[in-house]
Amino acid sequence: MSNAPLPKVAWIGLGIMGSPMSENLVEAGYDVTGFTPEQDKLDRLAAAGGTAAASIAEAVRDADVIVTMVPASPQVEAVAYGPDGILDNARPGALLIDMSSITPQTSVNLAGAAREKGVRVLDAPVSGGEAGAVEAVLSIMVGGEQADFEAARPLFEALGRTVVLCGPHGSGQTVKAANQLIVAVNLQACAEAVVFLEKSGVDLRAALDVLNGGLAGSTVLTRKKENFLRRDFRPGFRVDLHHKDMGIVTDAARTVGAALPAGAVVAQLVASLRAQGDGGLDHSALLRGVERLSGAQV
Repeated sequence: MSNAPLPKVAWIGLGIMGSPMSENLVEAGYDVTGFTPEQDKLDRLAAAGGTAAASIAEAVRDADVIVTMVPASPQVEAVAYGPDGILDNARPGALLIDMSSITPQTSVNLAGAAREKGVRVLDAPVSGGEAGAVEAVLSIMVGGEQADFEAARPLFEALGRTVVLCGPHGSGQTVKAANQLIVAVNLQACAEAVVFLEKSGVDLRAALDVLNGGLAGSTVLTRKKENFLRRDFRPGFRVDLHHKDMGIVTDAARTVGAALPAGAVVAQLVASLRAQGDGGLDHSALLRGVERLSGAQV
């Protein structure tokens, strides 16, 4: 067993997912320096035992591993490129792990730009939502080189339970896009079932319990059952972000010539939910869209 010290980690992006994930690394013994524009989130990291940096450059300068967890491709590009960004300030040989959910092409482009700076890159988006981040049971789908994946494996295992190298750069993002397709369609089906069951006068909790014990059961239903029952749509994963992800999978499928008939319909339902002002709610709020279509005032 190696006695080598754990790598020094810079963590960029301390949102709903990034904060608990970075804290799990601190708890696992990593030296974590974080940066995000919001002071309260920097204070939270410091309180958990990490170090707050005043800029991206300061955070990444001495880091062995740099992790980014930001909302979408534009934010990844904003933190990675430019004189104040990661690539111009990271030391050669550093490993940049982007755990955001972005387009596969953005990941491929980032890997190419980083290679010119001597920085290695993995795309490593996650599934499991806020609860999975807090509990360190995320599923992590990785794209990049085998050697870089093996170097990062201990860090990944401090954050998640299922860690898989899916192929070359961009592959992790492609698998994440498929994940988001499955989750959205599953959420929509659950939402429709909830409205159908309630309008039929069935005991909803009992119905969802028995459904989740059979072939209709899913991680989505397990994780979101209480959201449906309580109409609790505080964001674990926001509709706005799922809308972004449905755009990614729709565009990527068009590029490779894959038809997504159910996915296309659910993408429009997610877009509709967002247009009605529910973009900041948890994606289980797809239930609200079904309720509106079924005549309810929500």
